[in-house]
Amino acid sequence: MSGASMTAGRIESARGGLIARNRWLLARRASQLGVLALFLLGPLAGVWIVKGNLSSSLTLGVLPLTDPYVLLQSLAAGHALAGTALAGAAIVVAFYLLVGGRAYCSWVCPMNMVTDGAAWLRRRLGIPGGRTPSKQFRYWLLGATLAASFGAGAIAWELVNPVSMFHRGLLFGVGLAWLVVLGVFLYDLLVSPRGWCGHVCPVGAAYSLIGKASVLRVAAPRRAACDDCGDCFRVCPEVQVIRPALKGTGTPVITAANCTNCARCIDVCHANVFRFTHRFDRREAS
Repeated sequence: MSGASMTAGRIESARGGLIARNRWLLARRASQLGVLALFLLGPLAGVWIVKGNLSSSLTLGVLPLTDPYVLLQSLAAGHALAGTALAGAAIVVAFYLLVGGRAYCSWVCPMNMVTDGAAWLRRRLGIPGGRTPSKQFRYWLLGATLAASFGAGAIAWELVNPVSMFHRGLLFGVGLAWLVVLGVFLYDLLVSPRGWCGHVCPVGAAYSLIGKASVLRVAAPRRAACDDCGDCFRVCPEVQVIRPALKGTGTPVITAANCTNCARCIDVCHANVFRFTHRFDRREAS
C-alpha cells in the first residue's frame, strides 16, 4: 500500500486488533491515570499512599520525590530547602536519566491526555495548521519563570501551572482551574497544533534538559522498510525528532532530547520500523 493512498491518521489494519495497534498508548493512559489515582486516593478516600502532588510528594511515608524544575524555582526564590527535597529531586533526575526526561510528559503528566485529545479532534475535524511559537520559546519561558521566582521570592510557575490546576479541579470541582485546562485544550485545537507541550510548557523544557543524556530511546532499526505512509509523523507530538533517525544516514536511534518516548510511532507503524532500545544500540535490521 502506497503512502499516497492512506488517509490522515489511519492505522494499518494489518497490525492486528484495536488493542494491539494501541498497546503503548493504552499503557501510557494506564500510567497517567494510575498516578492520578495515587494522588487522589488520600484526599478523596482517606487512603494515603502518596501525599502531595507532582511538584513534591512523599510515598508510603518514606520516598520523597521533588520536581527538579520546582526545586530550581525554589532555589531562585531564595527558599531554604530541606534535605528530603534535595534527595527527592536527585531521585527524579536519576530516574529520568534512565527512561528519558520527556517521558514525564507522555507517561505521567495528566495534561498530556488533554493535549492528545485536542490533537485527535484536530485531525478528525481536518483543522489546518495554525500559528506556533518558536521551538525555543519554552526555553525562554523556562528562564523567565526562574527570573520571576528570583524577583518575587516565590515559585512563579506554580501560580499558573495547568498540571496543578488539573489536580485542584479534580479535588474541588468547577472553577478557574478548569478554565485554564480548557484554555490549553482550545489552544492546541484551534490555534497551534501540539502547541502547548511542543512549544510552550516550561516543565517539558526542563525535563528535556535531563533527556539529553537519557538511556532509553526509540529507534528505527528497520528504516529501510519505511514506505513513507507518514503515520508516525501524524501522531508524533515532537515530529521534528523522527526524521534524522528515519531518513538520515547516521544512527537510527532517536537521540533528540525532546522525544517523549510515547511510542506512538511504534504503535502506528505497519512496517514495524520502530522499537524501544538504548542510546548505544546503533544496529540496523538487515
